[in-house]
Amino acid sequence: MEPPIRTARRTLPLFVGAACLALALTGCVGEDGPAHARQTPRASTAPKPVPALSAAQARDVITRYSKINNEANTDRDRRLLDTVEDGPLYAMSVSDYTETEGLPAADRKPYKPWSYDSADAKLYIPRLGAGQNRWFAAALSDQKGKAPSRLAVFAERPQHKRWEMVSVVDLDSPDLPDIALDHDGYATAVTADAKLLRTAILDNFATGGTSTGTKVFAPTEASKRQIEVHDKTGTRFGAQGTTVFAGAANRYTDAYALKTTDGGALILFSHTHTQTDAVARPGLQINPGKDDRAWLHDVPRTSIRYTFVCNDAATVPAQAEPSRLIGYTCARTDASGPPVPSWSDRA
Repeated sequence: MEPPIRTARRTLPLFVGAACLALALTGCVGEDGPAHARQTPRASTAPKPVPALSAAQARDVITRYSKINNEANTDRDRRLLDTVEDGPLYAMSVSDYTETEGLPAADRKPYKPWSYDSADAKLYIPRLGAGQNRWFAAALSDQKGKAPSRLAVFAERPQHKRWEMVSVVDLDSPDLPDIALDHDGYATAVTADAKLLRTAILDNFATGGTSTGTKVFAPTEASKRQIEVHDKTGTRFGAQGTTVFAGAANRYTDAYALKTTDGGALILFSHTHTQTDAVARPGLQINPGKDDRAWLHDVPRTSIRYTFVCNDAATVPAQAEPSRLIGYTCARTDASGPPVPSWSDRA
């Protein structure tokens, strides 16, 4: 068989039931939510939410990230990288290191330093209440003067006394979500249930969206790409093999949400899924590609189970209308499977 199609860094997005998401959102945005979700105002002595940090401090966080990220990537220094990345993004970056280290030296591309344009970054700094973990989002470009192409989340890690990037998503359009900002330019953090979104995205992979994916999400480039991955990857072996997508244990359950001008929300979250390729009958084998070498060591397999960690971004309306997946970024973080009998006997 030919090596399996890879979807690393560009896997399909997950979609969620629109009606359920809208209800989950409007039930928790408080007085700034849609009229039907508001409650009678009452006097409160609770402290007024304050910005997570200043704009100047946020730009310093972005600049520091770019500097240390370059230093870490030059030598694939996991410990140094761990000082500026966390959560799903760190897992994805380390997987890139692992994949590179599995290649012969001649096949490794020299690292080219880069940096985010912190001066022109579009900042979304939420006001947060007492006891809430501090975080902010930013629309970023890696070229000065170029429109932002990524949405990132930075979160404070109090135990380390530093800010770290935990998520970044490649956007399919330069049109950014309309985030609601107050008269001082700060955003409003809202609570949203990303479990529904994850379920819908997994359905796009597993069934092509026939169960919940296409019901929850309006057609976007990101959602169409996920469905295309299901359709093309699932049939590429013909009668010689199969490909099955499924959800997997997800360690990264945090979701970050900001209120949009229509009363809905931008939600940034993560998911984990698997892709299992298998031969249809004895005598066939799957030959791993060179990018699999770090995990599979060029050993032919009768089946291979790939694990992907992904960051996702979706906009959810306040009303019971379809959500929109506006981007996602994935990385293969593991691959395993039984060798063909001849290799097993040899071992």
